[in-house]
Amino acid sequence: MTTPSVASDAGALLGVYARVGPLFVAGEGSELIAEDGARYLDFVAGIAVNALGYNNPIFREAVTRALDTGLVHVSNLYRTEPGERLAAELTKRFAGQVFFCNSGAEANEGAFKFARKWSGKTDIVAFSGSFHGRLFASLAATDRPDYRRPFEPLLAGVQIIPLGDEEAATRAITRERTAAVIIEPVQGEGGVRPVANEFLMFLRKLCDETGAALIFDEVQCGLGRTGTMFAAEQTGVVPDMYTLAKPLGGGLPMGAVLLNDTIAAALAPGDHATTFGGGPFVASVALDVVSAIADPDFLADVRAKGEWLGGALTALASRRARVREARGRGLMWGLELNEIAAPIVAAARERHLLVLTAGPTVIRIVPPLTVTREELERGVAILDEVLA
Repeated sequence: MTTPSVASDAGALLGVYARVGPLFVAGEGSELIAEDGARYLDFVAGIAVNALGYNNPIFREAVTRALDTGLVHVSNLYRTEPGERLAAELTKRFAGQVFFCNSGAEANEGAFKFARKWSGKTDIVAFSGSFHGRLFASLAATDRPDYRRPFEPLLAGVQIIPLGDEEAATRAITRERTAAVIIEPVQGEGGVRPVANEFLMFLRKLCDETGAALIFDEVQCGLGRTGTMFAAEQTGVVPDMYTLAKPLGGGLPMGAVLLNDTIAAALAPGDHATTFGGGPFVASVALDVVSAIADPDFLADVRAKGEWLGGALTALASRRARVREARGRGLMWGLELNEIAAPIVAAARERHLLVLTAGPTVIRIVPPLTVTREELERGVAILDEVLA
């Protein structure tokens, strides 16, 4: 009997991903290690998931302690300590209650249901450039026609309107029909676009006037990515719900909806559920991850590195004609090109730097939050070389 080759093993996976690059077998700090021992500086971080990088002692010790309890899963029929402690930690920063799930798409689907139950209304308003997931309601609120088209009809009553257009928002968000308005304070898949504070403030006022729930999707931009625990903290605008995921479990699958007390009071046992969400193993690890990210010194370090990175990328954009603009916050940045970004991403990978796209013409840079200044300098130098 022969041992299956890597190629034949890969062929067993459903072909819904266009995987590229080498076979990765290990990780250390901000680097991924391929099967041939080559190291790649990783400015993708599992698509903004691996906030603490690879093989971080905080994560390793959290996993070991969680395993030592013997509790990996017991279902939500019973109480366990880790999920309750994690919920209490999150609600220190956003008063209300927490629903745990397994992904960002699930968090957004749950938030839509909660808004409908609370408001008694049906419609959802989202914005151009948005990405909220690939399930039926979250996909309906995602502005990616190529993703949507094969699966239509999607959820009815979802409108996608121009980002930043106050007149369009006033027409779309109504007292009679609108249950929720969902927006990313910093758009991720849509091109790394920070939303103007004034527009978020306008939406807060409009939602108050119409009785709609304001949902901030911080699946990608939240939990320290922009230098504050929530990206919206920098705007002064408080939503009715946050949706979180990506870095929450430190690489383990976990999502969450944070609801204010008013919306939470409208929910009763049986209104929503999940088999795995908030299980003791994942929640125990997530508690240590969240505590590490929430440390004021950690966040200050992210802001300092983000300020340097923003300055370096802005300078790069000014001297390279192929780059139209650099934009972002903290350690979440995009380079808008005057051409398709995929070949640049491939060229960077050949030089052992991993970056990704955010739409057809944007290079997205989301390194681990633990990345060093030297690693940032090395990554920007490689990008500069590729774009020269």
